[in-house]
Amino acid sequence: MNNNISDTNSIQQTGRREFIQKASLFAMALSSTNMNNLFKDSKMGIVVHSYGFRWNSKIESKNYPGFMNALDLLEHCAQIGSGGIQVVVKDWTSELAKKLKDRKEKLGMFIEGSIGVPNGANDVARFERELKTAKDAGVLILRTVCSSGRRYEVYHSAEEFKTAKQKALTNLQLAEPILKKHKMKLAIENHKDWRATEHVKMIKQLQSEWIGVTLDFGNSIALLEDPMEIVNTLAPYAFSTHLKDMGLEEYADGFLLSEVPLGQGILNLPEMMAVVKKHNPDIKFSLEMITRDPLEIPCLKETYWSTFEDVPATDLARSLRMVKQHKFKTELPRISKLGSEAKLDIEEKNILECLAYSKTNLGLN
Repeated sequence: MNNNISDTNSIQQTGRREFIQKASLFAMALSSTNMNNLFKDSKMGIVVHSYGFRWNSKIESKNYPGFMNALDLLEHCAQIGSGGIQVVVKDWTSELAKKLKDRKEKLGMFIEGSIGVPNGANDVARFERELKTAKDAGVLILRTVCSSGRRYEVYHSAEEFKTAKQKALTNLQLAEPILKKHKMKLAIENHKDWRATEHVKMIKQLQSEWIGVTLDFGNSIALLEDPMEIVNTLAPYAFSTHLKDMGLEEYADGFLLSEVPLGQGILNLPEMMAVVKKHNPDIKFSLEMITRDPLEIPCLKETYWSTFEDVPATDLARSLRMVKQHKFKTELPRISKLGSEAKLDIEEKNILECLAYSKTNLGLN
C-alpha cells in the first residue's frame, strides 16, 4: 500500500464530520417524506444484466424461455409490472427499432440503451450507427462503461491504470460530437473502476451537457467508498441508475460483496433515491439484481492496491468495520453449483421480489 494511505489530515476529518452531520439532518427530513408522493409517477425499470442467465440463453426451459432480443425483454418486463428496460443496443436492425418504439409507447414504458464508446477513431462510425438506431427506437439515454473490467482485477500498476484512464477520456472525446449532433445523452457507470473523485474529474474534463453518469448504488463499495458519499458525489451528474441492494460477508483476504433482493442489504435506498431525484427529477430507477456467487474484494492483499495512490487508511478501516457490523443475516447466496433451471428460477424470483419491494417500500408504482 502507498504511504499516503496512512495520512488523514485535520481538514479531511473536519470534512467527514460535516458530511455526517448533513447526512443525519437529511435522513431526519426524509423520514417525514411520503415515498409514494416522491416517486408517484415512477415505475422501476430492469437492467438487462438482471437477466444474466435468461438473456440470449441457450438453455431449454418451458418456464423461463430465453430472451433473444430487446423486444422479448420488453414484453416480459411489461408482464411482470416493470416500467421499462435498460438494454444493449448492439446489432439492432431498423425493423427491431421500429417495433421497440411502437411497443414501448403502447405499453407506456421507457427504454434506455447500453452501448460501447468508440474504441479509437476507426470505431466512431459504428458508434454513430448504433446510436442512431437506438434513437429511432425512442431511446434518449445510453449507458456505457470505460474500462475492460474491475480495477483491482484487470490493472496491475498505477501507470497501467493511468493509461486506461487516458484512453477512456480520448474515446469519450470522440463520442461527444456524435452525442451533441443527435442530442443523445451518454451515462458512464461507476463500474468498480474509477473512484468518485476520478469519475467527476473525467466528467468535468469533457465539459459536455451530453455526458454524465449511470449511478450504480452498490459497485463502489468494492473500491472502499462509502455508498452514501458516492451518491452525494455523483448524483449531480446522474442521467440513469442501477438500483440495487448489497450484502456483505467476511473472507480471509478482505470481504465478499453480493447483490441481494432490495431491502435485505445494507443500503439506505429511500435516502439514496431521494438525493438522486433531487438532482434529476426525471431520472429513471432501473433494477440491476445480478444473481451470482459473491464477488471477492481482496482489499487485504498487496496486489489490490497496485493502482491506488491516495486512498486514506480510514476508508479501508471503515469498509472492514462495515462488513463486521452489517454482515449478511445468513451466508450470502451461492448459485454456481445449481442446475440451469434452478438458476433461472432463483433469478426470476429475485427480480419479482425486488419489484414487489419497490412498490410497497419505495413508492415506485
